[in-house]
Amino acid sequence: MALNWVDYKTDVFVDWCPGCGNFGILVALQMALAELGLEPHRVVLVSGIGCSGKVPHFVKVYGVHTLHGRTLPFAQGIKIANPDLEVIAIGGDGDGLGIGVGHLVNAGRRNLDITYLIHDNGVYGLTKGQVSPTLQRGLKVKAVPKPNINDAINPIILAIASGYTFVARAYAYDTSHLKEIIKQAIKHKGLALVDILQPCPTYNDINTKEWYSGEDRIDPKTGKPIPRLYKLEEVGYDPIVHNIDEELKKKIGAIEKAKEWGDRIPIGIFYKNELVPTFQERIIKRIPFYLNNPPAKQRINDKEDHPLTSIDDFLKELRIT
Repeated sequence: MALNWVDYKTDVFVDWCPGCGNFGILVALQMALAELGLEPHRVVLVSGIGCSGKVPHFVKVYGVHTLHGRTLPFAQGIKIANPDLEVIAIGGDGDGLGIGVGHLVNAGRRNLDITYLIHDNGVYGLTKGQVSPTLQRGLKVKAVPKPNINDAINPIILAIASGYTFVARAYAYDTSHLKEIIKQAIKHKGLALVDILQPCPTYNDINTKEWYSGEDRIDPKTGKPIPRLYKLEEVGYDPIVHNIDEELKKKIGAIEKAKEWGDRIPIGIFYKNELVPTFQERIIKRIPFYLNNPPAKQRINDKEDHPLTSIDDFLKELRIT
């Protein structure tokens, strides 16, 4: 039976602020799951703390609402335990690029086949608007007394430098484009990060919907706003690493594109490389039976609580002869 995006809706009341960009992300995610035909029992959403952390409550799949900054360790553990699951990690910019940034960097070394969606609004929305790691230096949002004195983290550049093999940016209010980016991230063989620009109408009064759409600057010839966002795929940009010799060149090109901010902000896929072996492919070279008998599929005891699992094969792999 074909699934519709409403099949992924739960009965839990969505309590985000009116106009929040999270609504667009939620619908885009539900549409992406439906269009990919992913059965709900084969999908796991893993979230941290923050407004974005509520997403698993609103999507009718398996969900794990974890600790602040610990989204990726949980997601990676789930994927390793059961590689048949489609694992999607979800977190805010504060969750993933503040307290959780160490996990974000080290996840890139492993290239697990999971997707990480970052809700990027420049503030800690759930805790009343403090400056997050992605807000530009010199900006003063409404909830802080003085302008931000710290330089901003660029999630695109950090992900590429850390080893992510799919790195993209999307915009919460362009749900059709965001849906397609999420679909491509999920289908990608390897670790995918999508930085989602998500206006916070309550606490970020600078990077607003009107700011992204360019309503603060009018073209004198046409009298229309000059949008800040443009799509990489519409300007002929090619993010794909076609052979290993061009990997460094593609990374440098993606980093240069990611530096654009202000008058021109690119969205779309910055970097895609499926030539790097995934963590699962690396594991089976060391533990050949891993995919056939991963931890989640092993019965550990019988009805009498006697252990059933044998680790003899595993110990043979580790034995030094």
